[in-house]
Amino acid sequence: MTRISQQQLESYLWGAATLLRGTIDAGDYKQFIFPLLFYKRVCDVFDEETQVALKESGGDVKFAAYPENHRFQVPEESHWRNVRQTAKNVGMALQSAMRSIETANQEKLYGIFGDAQWTNKDRLSDAMLRDMIEHFSTLELTIANLPEDELGQGYEYLIKKFADDAGHTAAEFYTNRTVVHLMTEMLDVQPGESVYDPTCGTGGMLLSCVTHLRRQKKEWRNVKLFGQERNLMTSSIARMNCFLHGIEDFRIERGDTLAEPKLVQGDRLMRFDVCLANPPYSIKQWDRAAFASDPWGRNLYGTPPQGRADYAFQQHIIQSLNPKTGRCAVLWPHGVLFRQEESDMRRKLIEADLIECVLGLGPNLFYNSPMEACVVICRTAKPKARKNKILLINAVNEVTRERAQSFLTDDHIERIVRAYEQFKDEPGLARVATLEEIRAKDGNLSIPLYVAPVAANSASDKQDGGKNEAALDAALSSWLHSAITVRAALAELVKPESPN
Repeated sequence: MTRISQQQLESYLWGAATLLRGTIDAGDYKQFIFPLLFYKRVCDVFDEETQVALKESGGDVKFAAYPENHRFQVPEESHWRNVRQTAKNVGMALQSAMRSIETANQEKLYGIFGDAQWTNKDRLSDAMLRDMIEHFSTLELTIANLPEDELGQGYEYLIKKFADDAGHTAAEFYTNRTVVHLMTEMLDVQPGESVYDPTCGTGGMLLSCVTHLRRQKKEWRNVKLFGQERNLMTSSIARMNCFLHGIEDFRIERGDTLAEPKLVQGDRLMRFDVCLANPPYSIKQWDRAAFASDPWGRNLYGTPPQGRADYAFQQHIIQSLNPKTGRCAVLWPHGVLFRQEESDMRRKLIEADLIECVLGLGPNLFYNSPMEACVVICRTAKPKARKNKILLINAVNEVTRERAQSFLTDDHIERIVRAYEQFKDEPGLARVATLEEIRAKDGNLSIPLYVAPVAANSASDKQDGGKNEAALDAALSSWLHSAITVRAALAELVKPESPN
């Protein structure tokens, strides 16, 4: 047995990607690397299971081949070692082997290898594919060598590396993991709960909930994961990601969540205990007319403008929450808190007393974007002490920047989670606002209107009675809100007009 270290795994995975450099766009690496990695893992684990069964049965080959002894079936002609012997038309051999494995495991693996063009020799020559196969053949990816949680971490590493390398396309399939960790901590998933992500990308948010339980040494195998993702390759990666993390109880559907939600029961949406999401921001290409008469009843607070589907996703999420246990954390641009064209929907959402917390994050936490985002946390059944109140947290300074990457440290996350759990005023950081107070501000949830920054004062200033400080805070708070609003308005001006 040769135990594979995390460092060894990372250089092995990135080594496969570097073989594609110069021939294929960085944004396309994932559609070739991930299926190859998964294919290799499935074959190596199949061989490992065969050896265990042979040992148990005293060398009974027939017994070792029984489907019951294997997590996935691998037809002999589709095994990695057979494809490795192929000298010509390697892409065709790979494609046939992958399709054959999908067919042999119809219920679990149908369509999981995605739709990459393995047979396009202009992009992938036989020589290059042979090099890739030889590279992957250098390690035995058995569970003994590489337990599932460690392979899962390697997979996450690769997703992040692709995001770094691909730049502008990254946001589609990768959300800053420290932000995801924070959202997971705030929702505090419990054993046996169901978790949903309507725009799940590669499944990182769903898997973060499992990691949260593993970290706490709680039962994680009975957590049920559900997701929907529009992009075929990305939804395939999410499914592979779950399997590679050792998770079997999941359902990830492919399709457009707004146009065609796939996670339904009869004539209504399925309901979940927990929902985490980072929906695409302000999309314009969506069917507003269909949403206006939505058969799933998702337009309960109104129909968003054509140029912004944000509140369509938010309402979809609220309609997907369990009425007793449901809670969600959704990552948005700050505009959802104050934009005028969504004010009616925002007011109705506030009056329904579903919003529990609005958290403002610092800048540069997203790929190729200095944007500051916010997390909106809703709960279907608030505890009595939190009813008719919203906690606003200004965590704009809780961020660290190193090597051109911004992230939240464990200390930042702990401070924010503690503020959320305590649900009380903390100067410069958190403020509990009543619905009455928010009504007086016409349903505007812009954080600087409620949480004034704390100025660093000398001892003599403090003895002044603090009147000047209060006036300064109010002025600064008003200025910050104006600055955010102006920034949003300027962003609107430079946007191309969307058809109504």
